Parts: sequence; structure tokens; C-alpha cells
Amino acid sequence: MSTDEEYEEDELQALSETEGECEDGVLQFSDSLTGEVKPRILLMGLRRSGKSSIQKVVFHKMSPNETLFLESTNKICREDVSSSSFISFQIWDFPGQIDFFDPTFDYEIIFRGTGALIFVIDSQDDYVEALSRLHLTVTRAYTVNPDINFEVFIHKVDGLSDEHKIEKQRDIHKRANDDLNDAGLERIVLSFYLTSIYDHSIFEAFSKVAQKLIPQLPTLENLLNIFISNSGVEKAFLFDVVSKIYIATDSSPVDMQTYELSCDMIDVVMDISSIYGLANSEAALPYDKESTAIIHLNNSTVMYLREVTKFLAMVCFLPKDSFGRKGLIDYNFHCFRKAIEEVFDVRVKVQQNRKLLGQRRWSKLTAANTR
Repeated sequence: MSTDEEYEEDELQALSETEGECEDGVLQFSDSLTGEVKPRILLMGLRRSGKSSIQKVVFHKMSPNETLFLESTNKICREDVSSSSFISFQIWDFPGQIDFFDPTFDYEIIFRGTGALIFVIDSQDDYVEALSRLHLTVTRAYTVNPDINFEVFIHKVDGLSDEHKIEKQRDIHKRANDDLNDAGLERIVLSFYLTSIYDHSIFEAFSKVAQKLIPQLPTLENLLNIFISNSGVEKAFLFDVVSKIYIATDSSPVDMQTYELSCDMIDVVMDISSIYGLANSEAALPYDKESTAIIHLNNSTVMYLREVTKFLAMVCFLPKDSFGRKGLIDYNFHCFRKAIEEVFDVRVKVQQNRKLLGQRRWSKLTAANTR
């Protein structure tokens, strides 16, 4: 690890000690096994906008109804999300009432290692103040780190009609971009999503955010395109089975209903496996290399799930006629899984090389300081 990264880690640790630990504990800023500094996703917004509920539903499988009893966050909470080697980042949940631009906060340290900033706006509330805070946050963050992906979740849209949702999105999109244009910051790009914890929209939105933090995404998409073109498959997703975030899909458009069916299929597989599939009760995850599932829909479409790695699964949709060539599909899937393993191997080697380089730099600096 470089000296700058070590200094940043110390500063962040001091910050977390100042603010106090969240209930899940404060985790290390860097991966001790690989020496890799993980990108951060910041969850920001006004109080009661739904930030903590989003985190609990997506990454802790909490029922949306249970989030009604969550207490308001009053300190910065950090959580490591490393359910697979592709989904590897930290979630920082910021309390809405804390002014992190206060002189006691070093916001440059916060934004420097950030991969994405998610600003949550309550669509059922007056969002004038939220838009003002969004503008201030984005402009400050951009001056420190122009590479941050700025994501706006227009949240709690489950209580709005489709027409009202579109109207809200159009209004928030226009106001936010007008504020940036007036400040001469047209180059800042904001991405907008309509979200709710009561349907799959929050999972799809987080999927889009996570994909921007995966450097291997073009390779994964290309592998999926090759697989479906040679297997008679219409659509394929690569899912993280823990969070139901899809980290990649082929180049064809994503249909929301197809995505929802995929999530439901993963839930069915995990629920049945947890009852019948565990060899011993101490196993952490009821999912292994033998996990597979086939569902025949009433429109002559077949859903096919296969395990790719310990935490990744492919879910694909194909016509019933194409599924008659299951042997060919399984052979192509075997080639796909082998290619994914090679992608993993390359990533591990890159991380190991970075770690060795960081150790050498640190050794040279230590030796120079002792002279």
C-alpha cells in the first residue's frame, strides 16, 4: 500500500472513531489479503429519505415492512460489501443531519477514494432543500474527485402513479441540471433512478451503480454475448446470489419483468436449498457448484439457473425448443465458467502485483528514513 493510502486509512479510522461505530462495526478500509483499496459508495440525503432502509433491504435481506422500525441514523456507518470478488466495495451511510462540510470534517479524505455517490431524494416530500443539498454535495465532491459517479435515487415512488413518477423525475432532473448549468458545471453528469424498497427497482438501480465499479464489465458482457449467440438463449444475467444485484448482462435491453423473474428464481433456489440442500447445519450459504434450477413458464419460455462461482449464478431465458439442445448449452456454459475463472485469475495476479509494488515502495521509504 502506498504511503498516501496508509495516511488516508489513518485519517478515515480517526473519523470513524470520532463519529462512533455503527451496529455492524467499523471494518478496515483496505483488504488485508490483497492490499487492494476498495472503492466507496456514499449514501447521502436528508433525514428520513430512506438511506438506511435501502442498505438493509439490498444487503441484509431485511423485509421492507421491518424497515419501518429502523431508528434514524445519527453517525457515519461503514460496511464492507465483499460477497464476491466482483462486488467489492464499502457502503458509507451518512446521517442526514450531519454537516460533513463542517471544519472538523476533512471532506477531501472522504471523497478522494469514492467510486460512486448516491444521493437519495424522498419523492413524497418537498424536495427543494434536498436539491440544494444535492448541488452543494456534488460540486464539492467533483472538485476533489472528478471521477466519482453521481447517482440520484428518486425514492419512495411506490405510492405514486406512473404518470406522477415520470413527472417527478422530469422535474428533479431539470432542476438539478439547471443548478449545475447555472454554476458552469455542465460537465458533471447525474444519473437518475426511480426506486422503491417494495419492488425490484432498488435492486436494479444498485445493479447499475455496482456495474460502474467493475473494471471487468466489458469482458463479462462480451462473454455473455458469445454464450447466448452460440446457445440459442434470448437473455442472460450474471447475478450475485446474496444481494440479487446483477453484475453483468448481455447487450440486449433489460426488461423489468425478466429481471424480477430472475430475482424470484434465485429466492426459490436459496429457500429450497436452505431446507433440503445443506450437508451440515454450519454451512454459511446453501449454494454450491451443484446448484441448478429449471423453470418452465406458461409462454413456452424456459428459465435456467447454473452456479458460476461460490457467489455468482447465471440465469438465462430461452425458448423451449432451444432447451431441447441442453447438452450444447451445458457445454457452452462450461466454456463460459472457465473463461470467468480466467478473469478471476488475472484480477488476483494484478492485485498481488500491486501489493508487492506497494511493499517495495514502503520498504524503500522506511530504509531512506532510517539513514
